[in-house]
Amino acid sequence: MSGSPKYSAVTVAPAYARIEAERRRAREAARRRREAERAAERDRRAAERAREVAARREWARAEAERRRARLDHQREEHRRSHAAMVRQEQAEADVRGLTEVRELLGRVRAEVPEVRELRQRLDLLLDRAGRTEDVGGAIEELRGRVVLLGRGGDSGVRSDGHGAVLAGLEERLARLGREAREQDPQGHRRCRDLLDELRASAGPGAETRFQALLGTAEHALVRFATTAADRAAEGRREAARAREARRLEEVRAAEEEAVRQAALDAGQERLSAELSEVRDRLGVVAGAVGEAAAEARALDGAELAERMEAALNAVTTPLAAGAVAEALTAVAALEDLLTGTEVLLDEMHVADRRRMDLAQALQDAMIGEGFAFTGGEQRAGGLLLSFERPSGATYRTTITTEDGGAPVLVYQVDGEPDVTFPPDPESARCDRTEDLLERVHETIVEGRGFVPGELTWQGKPRRPDGRPQAAEDWTWTR
Repeated sequence: MSGSPKYSAVTVAPAYARIEAERRRAREAARRRREAERAAERDRRAAERAREVAARREWARAEAERRRARLDHQREEHRRSHAAMVRQEQAEADVRGLTEVRELLGRVRAEVPEVRELRQRLDLLLDRAGRTEDVGGAIEELRGRVVLLGRGGDSGVRSDGHGAVLAGLEERLARLGREAREQDPQGHRRCRDLLDELRASAGPGAETRFQALLGTAEHALVRFATTAADRAAEGRREAARAREARRLEEVRAAEEEAVRQAALDAGQERLSAELSEVRDRLGVVAGAVGEAAAEARALDGAELAERMEAALNAVTTPLAAGAVAEALTAVAALEDLLTGTEVLLDEMHVADRRRMDLAQALQDAMIGEGFAFTGGEQRAGGLLLSFERPSGATYRTTITTEDGGAPVLVYQVDGEPDVTFPPDPESARCDRTEDLLERVHETIVEGRGFVPGELTWQGKPRRPDGRPQAAEDWTWTR
């Protein structure tokens, strides 16, 4: 029976349908267990991530608190250091002022109770200045009293002693040095002018004027020394303030850096958490995706396997590049695809089992009709079985599946002598071969729960009503 392929659509008997329903239920239950296990594993990993995130955040919070404490301590240390430095500089200025007062008091010639009282007052102020107490106002009050006492206590300077007095005043002015002159140039010029006037009034007959100018010159020298020292101290305080401002700026910069670093740490923490989530979710499904792809290929679903592998790569590629948002979207899509694929695989397994059962039933029936089984193989879209009759005729049967899932038997017969080719190709007859295959189909119906339909081929004779010639109707009652 050589010629065009012969077709027979196969239906499933109720008993076999019940067996398939039980298989579906078993596979669905197994699939639900796997889904539940993956969900539990995702929850476990999510909980572990949450604990790790909480621990890292607590560490970051404590570290930020430690940084704030260090900055507060540094700020307080700077404040104390600055205050101590200012007090020390003020104390040094006060000591210098009191030293000038001591010199003035040493020139007072009178020995009166007030001098002793001023000396005691001076010693007390020196002690307080040594303890860095503020005695600036008391120094000025004491200086004024000493100057007034010096003017009242002096009975005059003889003309022959004017030169020595002038030399002493010149020495005092010179001892103040260049720094004092730079700090108070106007005071220095005032002292210089008074000394020149004092020198001009020295000599016999000018004692009264010399004495008046002497007090003024001594007061000007004290004022010049005090002003220069105060301005030098103020310069040092200004430098100290500038240093303190720089330190405060450093502290502020450190605080800003701490805030910036905290923001960077928070961003890195979010990125790390999202990367961990992608890795965990991928780790839960990666093995199942690989197994599903392998199953799909084994069940002749190469396209489905490639889709699974592409979805897996859509996760791993951005994950390796650190593209977290893209990887999160891709891993969610992969999870959904896996769920749908496992449903498809369940149906593919049922259909494959149906084909294998039908193939076994066909093989047994063909062998029962005297055929020899010469081999079988999976081919795209179906299962191919090869048989040979003692006459040498070959029967190749492909078991495929229609879109609705129903099996179809496709026979390709070569070497049968019973095929006739009359002038009208529409009336080709394959009587002996058709009878043989109908007996095979009847055997399948009787034993395996499959009901092959009418055998058709191109050119099969028509009934008077125009329909193809029908084969005998079969039923399966088991």
